[in-house]
Amino acid sequence: MKCIKILGESKSECQPLHQLVVKELERLELEESFEVKWVNDANSIVSFGVMMTPGLVINEDVKSCGYLPERNDLRRWIESEIEVAR
Repeated sequence: MKCIKILGESKSECQPLHQLVVKELERLELEESFEVKWVNDANSIVSFGVMMTPGLVINEDVKSCGYLPERNDLRRWIESEIEVAR
């Protein structure tokens, strides 16, 4: 199963990104293909090289940090992971 990690120490800063990810997975009908995790440990966040949160990691690849990505960018990142798996 593929994994999307939301990086951030507080739920309030991560909630908008989490909602965006869940909605986009639902739109693409891929919610069963991806596990969505919240990573809130500072050492784990820094281990990804992320210094600003929220951060987004898809299959261990950092896609964004310090901002809420656009829906179209998120869709492209998710779809590229599906293409890699084929």
